[in-house]
Amino acid sequence: MLLPALLLAGCGAATTPAPAPQGSAAPPAATTPAAPPTATTPPRATPALEPARCAAAAEANCTAHTGRVLAIESVDSDGDGDLHVIATGGSVTAPGITVFDVSRALRPARDPRPGDRVTGAGPVYRGSFRQRQIEVRTFRVARAPR
Repeated sequence: MLLPALLLAGCGAATTPAPAPQGSAAPPAATTPAAPPTATTPPRATPALEPARCAAAAEANCTAHTGRVLAIESVDSDGDGDLHVIATGGSVTAPGITVFDVSRALRPARDPRPGDRVTGAGPVYRGSFRQRQIEVRTFRVARAPR
């Protein structure tokens, strides 16, 4: 009775690899197959945005700028329905920052969102907080890919 149990135990031990003797190379480790390559979607191109320009006979203090939206003030505190867009670049309002004051008549159907590109041109005036801003006569938006 004891003999069959020893034989079975010996068979199980024979299937386990013996440790490699010193100085010899270890058997290669099992490798897992690499994941199959997946199709990647190409990055979406940023839509073209024609930069706004001041008219030839524009006011003396007209300026134009194109930048990316950082933030917006969709509901103005004075209640006149205009839109304020804070964008990167330029130095109209502060170094590297330009604020566009978009009148109700020029306001786009959908407010721009952070990351969208905007362009505007118009005279520079002081806002309600004494900040310099472009009171746009021309304003366009290019939506960022989402």
